[in-house]
Amino acid sequence: MAERAWIRGAQRGSVDDLERLFREHWPHALRAARLVTGDAAAAEDIAQEAFLAAVRNLDRFDRRRPFGPWLHRIVVNRAIDWTRARRLRAEVELGDYHAAPAPPEPNDDAFARIAYLPPEHRAVVVLRYLLEYTPGEIAELLDLPRGTVNSRLRRGLDRMKRDA
Repeated sequence: MAERAWIRGAQRGSVDDLERLFREHWPHALRAARLVTGDAAAAEDIAQEAFLAAVRNLDRFDRRRPFGPWLHRIVVNRAIDWTRARRLRAEVELGDYHAAPAPPEPNDDAFARIAYLPPEHRAVVVLRYLLEYTPGEIAELLDLPRGTVNSRLRRGLDRMKRDA
């Protein structure tokens, strides 16, 4: 209930309510971006840009729905785009040589294995197992068929298991 009030206030221009939304959702947005990109600096930029995009579009937000999943959709899509662009830049700059991404800061084997997944698989694994969305919610967030989400989850988990 408080979140809906914050959104209404933010839509009316309340800086205090906007700050409350930010404080509530920033850690999860940053974590999602970090886990998808594997890059702390890029994750911070992506999470900031996503939050600003969400704020600019608050007038189109359906207040009956939770804000977090809407924000996560923006964050994850931007993180996937950034990761793809980074991979393309590396291919152009390095020819056939593909540098492996640096492992994420939490030096845990599972986190390191997530960093090596393709961005599409990484996004669904992060949303499912680290941010605890259901496959149906992930399908809705990423505007994908549920079967595609399940397939990406399976392939991502299989690859992580194989690389263990």
